[in-house]
Amino acid sequence: MSAVAVVVAPAKLTLSLRITGRRSDGYHLIDAEMVTLDLADTLTIDPEGVALTASGPFGGGMPLDGSNLVAKALRLVERRAAVNIEKRIPHGGGLGGGSADAAAVLRWAGYADLAGASSIGADVPFCLVGGRARVTGIGEIVEPLRPVWMDVTLVIPPLACSTPAVYRAWDELGGPTDPGPNDLTAAALVVEPRLVEWRDRIRDAAGAEPVLAGSGATWFLDGHHPTLAAALPDATIILTRTA
Repeated sequence: MSAVAVVVAPAKLTLSLRITGRRSDGYHLIDAEMVTLDLADTLTIDPEGVALTASGPFGGGMPLDGSNLVAKALRLVERRAAVNIEKRIPHGGGLGGGSADAAAVLRWAGYADLAGASSIGADVPFCLVGGRARVTGIGEIVEPLRPVWMDVTLVIPPLACSTPAVYRAWDELGGPTDPGPNDLTAAALVVEPRLVEWRDRIRDAAGAEPVLAGSGATWFLDGHHPTLAAALPDATIILTRTA
């Protein structure tokens, strides 16, 4: 009888993101710096079962069918298992929660092929490696970098951004670059215009310019900003660190 395993699935934060091109199959080429956070989901994996369930503060509303990246990871490694995801990483926030969960399943199964992992999602290879890295190609090329430990404040509005929709908008806008560290910012603001209001509220409350995490909808700031919770009661504020 196979043992039940408990696997940690850390969130990722994209500190910088440049779009460097687009392949003939439509996938975008990136040049990004990503780091692992100590914010994490926890997966309980039982090889004797088959159900996919979710719990935790962000466990509601996520798909638990074959479209879930955990289910895709199980198919990739040709394994069956019952998996409960204790969800602490908000979904739709640009923090790689689904990719982190898929990578946790791949680690459990002893799978280390980054190109194969990218077939599940562009962030899965980085989540499989973790730490701090330069990520290029469509996400499958992960070059580890020297760790840098830093405090980060995440501001998660009650919104969600579709990553494919943001990339489509980036194409339709003519492929804009951004004066800040994230080339997807302008496209995300088109897909979800309410992000503009959130950016401005965060800047006014913190006295610093926030950066969009990946395709959104999370904004982040360097350092801890403990007063933001009172200033932005309708957001989820998470004080975290790079891991």
